[in-house]
Amino acid sequence: MSETELIKGCIKKVSDCQRMLFEKYAGSMMSVCLRYTNDQHLAQDILQEGFVKVFDYIHQFKNEGSLEGWMRRVFVSVAIRKLRKKKLRFDEIVEHNMTIPADDPEVISKISEAEIHKLIRELPDGYRTVFNLHVIEGYSHEEIAVLLKIQSATSRSQLLKARKMLQGLISKCFNLIVI
Repeated sequence: MSETELIKGCIKKVSDCQRMLFEKYAGSMMSVCLRYTNDQHLAQDILQEGFVKVFDYIHQFKNEGSLEGWMRRVFVSVAIRKLRKKKLRFDEIVEHNMTIPADDPEVISKISEAEIHKLIRELPDGYRTVFNLHVIEGYSHEEIAVLLKIQSATSRSQLLKARKMLQGLISKCFNLIVI
């Protein structure tokens, strides 16, 4: 079945088409959910609520861009709403011994995508959310500010601190020499 036929079936609420869409995208959408929370149960809630939203609003998909990209935006929105309800915090994390690893081009070749995602999940909620929205999803700081109801300067600050903390986590993971 083509993607167009699958979408048409989902618009008509055909359960087989909805199941097929779920099976096709559940894995990649769960990855999106897990990027925004460390809690497996919360990620599953986001996944379920995200698919409900997708099925409710799939008639609004205009075939401009990919279906997966449109779905990702839906899931990000659901995740952000869940995190706001959970009282997403943008605390200042003070790391007195936070150092920046020396540039080592071999580190990038040694670390897998799964390891990077695992390290990103170790970031505090505010850092992780801004990092994901900006670096992975491609939102501007102004868009992030609107989504999270924060100042764009807060978004920039959280991203800078997230990157610094992530560098520290990578250096710890690979026992790098720090400067």
